[in-house]
Amino acid sequence: MEYIYLLIAFLFGFGFKLLNLPPLIGYLVAGFILNAWGIENNENLQYIANLGITIMLFTIGLKLNIQDLLKREIWLSSILHTSIWIGLISGIFMFFSVLGLPYFLDIDLVTAILIGFAFSFSSTVCVVKILEESGESRTRHGKVAIGILVMQDIFAVLFLVFATGKVPSPWALSLFLLIPIVPIFHRLLNQSGHGELLPLSGFILALGGYQLFELVGVKGDLGALIFGILIAGHSKANELSKSLLAFKDLFLIGFFLTIGLTALPTFEITGIALLITLLIPIKFFLFFKLLTQFKMRARTSFLSGLIMSNYSEFGLIVAAVAVSIGMLDEVWLVILALSVSFSFVFTSSIYKNSHKQYTKQKERLKKHQSLAPLKEDIYPTMDGTKVLVIGMGRVGRGAFTALSKQMEKGVTGMDADIEKINSLREQNYEAIMGDGENIDLWENVDFSDIELVLLALPSVEDSSNITNQLRSASYKGKIAAIARYEDEVQPLLDVGVDKVFNFFTEAGLGFAEESFELLNKDSKSA
Repeated sequence: MEYIYLLIAFLFGFGFKLLNLPPLIGYLVAGFILNAWGIENNENLQYIANLGITIMLFTIGLKLNIQDLLKREIWLSSILHTSIWIGLISGIFMFFSVLGLPYFLDIDLVTAILIGFAFSFSSTVCVVKILEESGESRTRHGKVAIGILVMQDIFAVLFLVFATGKVPSPWALSLFLLIPIVPIFHRLLNQSGHGELLPLSGFILALGGYQLFELVGVKGDLGALIFGILIAGHSKANELSKSLLAFKDLFLIGFFLTIGLTALPTFEITGIALLITLLIPIKFFLFFKLLTQFKMRARTSFLSGLIMSNYSEFGLIVAAVAVSIGMLDEVWLVILALSVSFSFVFTSSIYKNSHKQYTKQKERLKKHQSLAPLKEDIYPTMDGTKVLVIGMGRVGRGAFTALSKQMEKGVTGMDADIEKINSLREQNYEAIMGDGENIDLWENVDFSDIELVLLALPSVEDSSNITNQLRSASYKGKIAAIARYEDEVQPLLDVGVDKVFNFFTEAGLGFAEESFELLNKDSKSA
């Protein structure tokens, strides 16, 4: 990537961060600025963008449980949403044609359906990045959103196969042989250690999956996703995902720049793109209604629908293929690129306050949910719990196991990741599944016995939100939280946390105290 690309991307990304907006919006704007200066997309930048998407899909696979895709509320809601959306949007586009709006005037029903299909996808890049930044990838609504995204990716692959006439090679059936050789992948990860070989092994697997699937006539991005899914059950899958995080984010800057470099818009094209962006609430409403009809709770449906309310980079791919075979005019690539960019701004901005929005509207939204929730949505019980540890990451799990040994009873761990909870239960620990930011949870459980809540979460925003939820639900006990940086301590105290532990400072203090105790023991024995 040329220096000018990095410099402009940094300046605009940093500027939008100062405005308390996601940097990715700045990267999109940077692409349009570079475009206006006459800088064109090139093979190197496109390669970096494609690499970012490949690594991203691989990391999605690392966190994905294939059983989640087989649930009716995922695969059927995805099919119904795409079908209903295409019907509604193509009808609206034909109405725009009757009104004589520019670029709609000459489209027929088939073209309107094709454009509607291109706009039916939600952005994998945007959704996953927002979920990761907010620490919600493994929450209930995060998993639902990712499951639907994967189903949409499958729809895109099927379209590309039929539209281009590119039928997978008969050798594609040999891909099923990957299943019995998964232990080899696991052994590779076991032997790779914790240093630079671990992310390198991730690159080898992600790009290897891409190349292998391309070799047999199947879309390479799907190969990267499948390879991630194949090793998702490995104990180092989470560590591998984290080791690839910085690489993925850096490469994805190239992707956002390429959207802006797609073409230089006119005022007329920009107006049409903004008009199409105004249709996004329809996408949200469809997701919310379908998910609640499949018995998901209102909160899960609301948050999942909200974060999926955008247009997708896969829509650009679909449109590009349609243009290449003469099914669509090239101007729609520009309109779609602008609409995708505007939708990213919409989702990134509105999702920041999504939990507060749900809290304000929850009584009205809960009228739409089923009286008989799904098994995964049944609220846990906390009878006899004296200490509740929220967040079963490395720090939370360490604190939880140490307290469990000291108190024997009365310590409960809570996390939104069912795999972590099952792991603790297998070791006979008290653990429950729950999302601490869910106000409905605190309003429907009895926490009268809880004397202390430990918030072992990496995000200060999450800890602040949970503290507000607890205090709003009239929790009278003590709350302790961790902070990674010194400037995070006071904001936590301001929202009602009783004690904040600076992670690095406290870790160093504990290390020094235990080491000094070891020295005293040696002196006494001498």
